Amino acid sequence: MSVISVILVILVAFIAGMAGILDQWQFHQPIVACTLIGLVTGHLTSGIILGASLQMIALAWANIGAAVAPDAALAAVASTILMVQGGNFNLAHITGVIVPAGILLATAGLVLTTIVRFINVGTIHLADAAAERGSYAGVQGWHYFALSLQGLRIALPAALILAIPAKTVTTALNAIPSWLSAGLAIGGGMVVVVGYAMVINIMATAELWPFFFLGFVLAPLAPSATGSADGITLIGMGILGVVIALIYLALSDKKGSSGTVSGSGDPIGDILNDY
Repeated sequence: MSVISVILVILVAFIAGMAGILDQWQFHQPIVACTLIGLVTGHLTSGIILGASLQMIALAWANIGAAVAPDAALAAVASTILMVQGGNFNLAHITGVIVPAGILLATAGLVLTTIVRFINVGTIHLADAAAERGSYAGVQGWHYFALSLQGLRIALPAALILAIPAKTVTTALNAIPSWLSAGLAIGGGMVVVVGYAMVINIMATAELWPFFFLGFVLAPLAPSATGSADGITLIGMGILGVVIALIYLALSDKKGSSGTVSGSGDPIGDILNDY
């Protein structure tokens, strides 16, 4: 890996660490972090595949009360670096070895986030003291300091993994027992189901259900790993017709503030006429 790639990977790791606390730009999500690291290391496709696999697991990771979820940012960054350092971009290797390794690293990341949160308790008191003195710059500075610690929480482990020779990484990954990787893969698959159920529960509204089924109908049109794409079956065509009808009816029911149906009464025609 070149020096520029190493610097960019550490930068992505730092941003992902901060995003894990800010929750604004979602750079800590595996689908984003893995893709970015794959991009800067020249393995974009493998990064997307790994990110998508981890993202389905991370959907079920949520902070509930005082219980902190596994660290999705560390899982995404560290597992992608391990994949690049190991040099094996086979799909079976990614899902059977790299993803379980990412789950282990995410659990280990709980220790790091606990340490950083403990340190930031003192940082908050320093920011309060600056506020009492009327120092807005001091308050801002301590907030930036606390945020930087969150970035270093991911950037330092990333730099440590990058410092390990690629041969050592490959040997360590190959040394993982098959029973362990298989067990983690099964457990990860169960977590995926929970995460997907959470997403369905959030989107369980009359307006969104048609689009949910539309995705299943259109999924066969996407090229597979072999580059081929299947067509839509007759049952799929029937579902597609029902979905279009439901969307049409939903648009027809939209009323303006005066209580009357807006437009000409043909919602799809109105949308097309706007363009």
